[in-house]
Amino acid sequence: MQLQPKDFVRDAAAMGRAWGLDESLVYTRWLATSHYENFHVVSVLLPKKLHQDFYNVYSFCRWADDLGDEIGDVAESLRLLGWWREELDRMYAGTASHPVFVALGPTVRQYGLERQTFADLILAFERDQTQTRYANWDEVLEYCVYSANPVGRLVLGLCGYRDEARYALSDKTCTALQLANFWQDVTVDTGKDRVYLPQDLMERHGVTDADLFARRFTPGFARVMEEACGVARELFVAGLALPGMVDRRLALDLRLFSEGGLAVLDKIEGQGWDVLRERPKIGKIQRVGLLMKALWASV
Repeated sequence: MQLQPKDFVRDAAAMGRAWGLDESLVYTRWLATSHYENFHVVSVLLPKKLHQDFYNVYSFCRWADDLGDEIGDVAESLRLLGWWREELDRMYAGTASHPVFVALGPTVRQYGLERQTFADLILAFERDQTQTRYANWDEVLEYCVYSANPVGRLVLGLCGYRDEARYALSDKTCTALQLANFWQDVTVDTGKDRVYLPQDLMERHGVTDADLFARRFTPGFARVMEEACGVARELFVAGLALPGMVDRRLALDLRLFSEGGLAVLDKIEGQGWDVLRERPKIGKIQRVGLLMKALWASV
């Protein structure tokens, strides 16, 4: 049964039955590979034996994301995210029936993935329902602890790494990626009544929420974006040691993530910091260039 999360939760037949392992693995594989971001989900550079495990972890993240952003009702999203946490607990208790958790269970057991890492992601999506403004950098970066950093830790766990030194570097890279995505998607987020730029940073440069919603580009907004991109860039640089501490195939993926994020920041700067009139995008040719750059760095 190939249903996107928002359609799945409205389908009584899908929700009301227990799923077997084989069909659950088919479902998570389909969900991961049918999404437009699948280039970032399971790189062909990763060992084939890990692909299904990545599909399973990705499907958990995708479901949590969609329950937060695709339902269209705050109260219902919060209810469903609470239900998703209950399903997570059922998986760790060995009583999962939902296909994502039936598929994910063996992955969790094989690699020793911790429940809290998954629970932190749910918490981030719940926060998106209730908090739409962030007072300062401390609040923004604290949000990233839950929204971004668990993803890197899950990837490291699947590849056999569980030490604090690698976790710390991964956290810097993942937070940087989250920030780059925020700055790329300022207008996308205002469409959801969310502003991730620190309010005190905006106030210091005379920028208001109304400016963002009206897509009004000002010299003050340019200074806001320059500073915000600088914070993300510093975090990318701080995490660049991580590829040198993992095996070559994972290192190449990690370099691609960092180079891609840095390319977004370069694109924003190249647009004169104006992300209000045009969302910066990385084209296919640039992606090939990033791949070649990452390959060269891995030699």
